[in-house]
Amino acid sequence: MFSRIIKNFFLKRKIYKKIESFTLPHSDSKIASIGLLVDESYFLYTAQLIEEICAFGFQPSQIELLCFVDKKKKGSAENKLYFTYKDIAWSGTVKNAEVLNFTAKSFDLLISYYDIEKAPLLAVSFLSKAKFKIGFQTIHKKVNHLVVNEFAENYKTFISEVFKYLKIINKI
Repeated sequence: MFSRIIKNFFLKRKIYKKIESFTLPHSDSKIASIGLLVDESYFLYTAQLIEEICAFGFQPSQIELLCFVDKKKKGSAENKLYFTYKDIAWSGTVKNAEVLNFTAKSFDLLISYYDIEKAPLLAVSFLSKAKFKIGFQTIHKKVNHLVVNEFAENYKTFISEVFKYLKIINKI
């Protein structure tokens, strides 16, 4: 527990230093693929979240899900891609090959669905090669292109706001 707190502190510090000198690239392309990064130790309705995204005209095959959990439980559903604190090194690099593949994919949209800033989630959001990133207002402002002021429990409202703004900026 104590080592996790120290690791979280140093990892956030390292990521914040990288973020401060980073500018988000801009892309005018339409959205065809979506990466979804969810803190499943806090938010358990990922299936409903995906259904809500699909209600706006996307197929489940266009959405790739990566879930963060504090501790991987034995017997948990293996059809989802999970990562934990152990998959991120103290230096901010990713040790898990599946998470590396997720960050290397050039999604048209990355939805960072977590409103509590945890260092592994922040690292994956920052390292992602997504062309357009959306997240919550409580997360560091330079990680996402667009932030939404909403609570994580209100996933229907969050997704409707996201797609309302994507339509305004001509992304869909």
